[in-house]
Amino acid sequence: MRFSNSFLDEIRDRVPISDVIGRRVSWDKRKTNVPRGDYWACCPFHGEKSPSFHCEDRKGRYHCFGCGVTGDHFRFLSELEGLSFPEAVQQIADMAGVAMPIADPMMEKREKERTSLLDVMELATQFFQDQLQTANGARARAYLRDRGLTGRTIETFRLGFAPDSRNALKEFLAGKGVPKEQIEACGLVVHGPEIPVSYDRFRDRIMFPILSSREKVIAFGGRAMSPDAPAKYLNSNETELFHKGNVLYNFARARRATQGANGEGTIIAVEGYMDVIALYQAGVENAVAPLGTALTENQLELLWKMTPQPVLCFDGDGAGIRAANRAADLALPQIKPGRTVRFALLPDGKDPDDLVRNEGRAPFDKVMSQAKPLAEMIWGREISTGNFDTPEAKAELEARLKQLVAVIADENVRRHYQQDIRDRLNSFFQPQYQNRGNERRSFERGGQSKGRGNEGPRGARVSGGISERLARSGLVRGHQEVPALRESVLALTVINHPALMQDEYDEIASIDYDSRDLQRLWSGMLGAAAAVAGPHLTREYLVERLEEQGFASLMQGLEQQIRNARLWIATEEAAMEDAREGYRQALAFHKRAKALRWQKIELEREIAEATETGNGEIIDQLMRALQEVHFEGLRLENQEAIVDGFGVLSGRVKKAAASH
Repeated sequence: MRFSNSFLDEIRDRVPISDVIGRRVSWDKRKTNVPRGDYWACCPFHGEKSPSFHCEDRKGRYHCFGCGVTGDHFRFLSELEGLSFPEAVQQIADMAGVAMPIADPMMEKREKERTSLLDVMELATQFFQDQLQTANGARARAYLRDRGLTGRTIETFRLGFAPDSRNALKEFLAGKGVPKEQIEACGLVVHGPEIPVSYDRFRDRIMFPILSSREKVIAFGGRAMSPDAPAKYLNSNETELFHKGNVLYNFARARRATQGANGEGTIIAVEGYMDVIALYQAGVENAVAPLGTALTENQLELLWKMTPQPVLCFDGDGAGIRAANRAADLALPQIKPGRTVRFALLPDGKDPDDLVRNEGRAPFDKVMSQAKPLAEMIWGREISTGNFDTPEAKAELEARLKQLVAVIADENVRRHYQQDIRDRLNSFFQPQYQNRGNERRSFERGGQSKGRGNEGPRGARVSGGISERLARSGLVRGHQEVPALRESVLALTVINHPALMQDEYDEIASIDYDSRDLQRLWSGMLGAAAAVAGPHLTREYLVERLEEQGFASLMQGLEQQIRNARLWIATEEAAMEDAREGYRQALAFHKRAKALRWQKIELEREIAEATETGNGEIIDQLMRALQEVHFEGLRLENQEAIVDGFGVLSGRVKKAAASH
């Protein structure tokens, strides 16, 4: 029995190849990455002691790097268990819960007709390619040349030209013996009861063949040459071969590009044919595009079949941002562990074609490196919609975010998103001067508790499980009323020099401040930055947005703190290279301080447990380790003092230079 390609594709897609192979092998726990669908085992086809047999669910393929065997679901069962091809298909169909097709003469006839239609589409493609090289195609060739496309690129994508004629293609196909019914079934002519004589659908257009996953031409997209054409781009209508919402332009070529990157490549979804082609010519071969409409659920599933985290790239104008937001809403219900999307927004007024044609690949790669996670995209969109200076506005934002997150189908992912939203909201809405009540109570108590605290071993006084000397250290005091100087440097340097976010966005977005005031400020700053891109992200813009959110007083306090410490590298006047170096030094100190604080917390916990069991030897060891953390903190503070001195010197030199 002959099986249709669509049936084989369906059951392959429903059954991960790891489920088939996993019944016959034991996966290596060290090398296997289950969330990515990446599995390793000792090869079942030849004896070996170290795992060199690899299979990937995303590709639906296996390969042994030892003996060289390779194949898909059916070949694995045929070669390992000696099943015939129909028997292997039967077993996979049973696993998929899909009934085997019944031998149907009509179905076989339909499959033959489908194959015939593919032959007709191939003839049409060759006709359009030939027409591009004729005198009639001169204007189209000039257009493609002006768009920067080389002859090799035009040939690779098989671009062509449909002449300005109502019957040129129809007559060509008829001359090849193609019956009228097949020409109509391919969608190559406009026909119907109200149309006495059918005519060519594509006229005076540059033609873009659209390929199936098996790299057969199944449809066309046509770009009008005349500015008066009613539609700039025109796609084939829905046919037996072509369902627009299930196809991505350049799918097969992009899939090969990701497979050639050792499985580590991602897929970039852009908005149009020319974007894909221009990126390919610039060396970015892993781009695809929907066919002139918004991304569909089926197209998103296609992206996830190729990569667990595709990047959705949109133009930076208003229409692009709206499209990005629609895509975010589409993806949110379908995300799972190891399956999500990221968003890259181009500078306003630019599309990928413009960017790589005028400036080369590097600016596009930079945009890709700054792609935002889905959670950040949703958060930035929602907090950019207005002011939240009343309880009602805050409640509305909270309700809207909860409603958005509730659509996530996967329970674990939904729970983590709910926690992420709570953390963001708590930080965003934290009262700016929440610590004033604590300060007042501390003043009324005389500043310190009268109690002695707990007695540690050997008479060492412990307050909350830590020695008093260490507790007084600025390193481990925890949340403070006044932000630590290093945190103020970090925050103010980025606000004064937002160009840092072009190269450092991911790291900047992940900074976790001890100061609650700075946590709130950071959420507001990231939200404001998410709403714009490129040259529009200026210090003046950020300051204005943050002042609107009620951070004016806090920023003034940070500015005064920095200037009192004479850390000019964090101020607006600092040169960009000095600001970048100061930011990196402050970030390194900040990360080290947090790591030491976590060490301190863990040691405190262990000391408390050891105290309960009365194990004096373990307590002594832990106290020595705690003291080491303290000394490391002192060394870190000394290093900061040296850097602070450099900042003073640098500031004086810059100030003096400016005065001359």
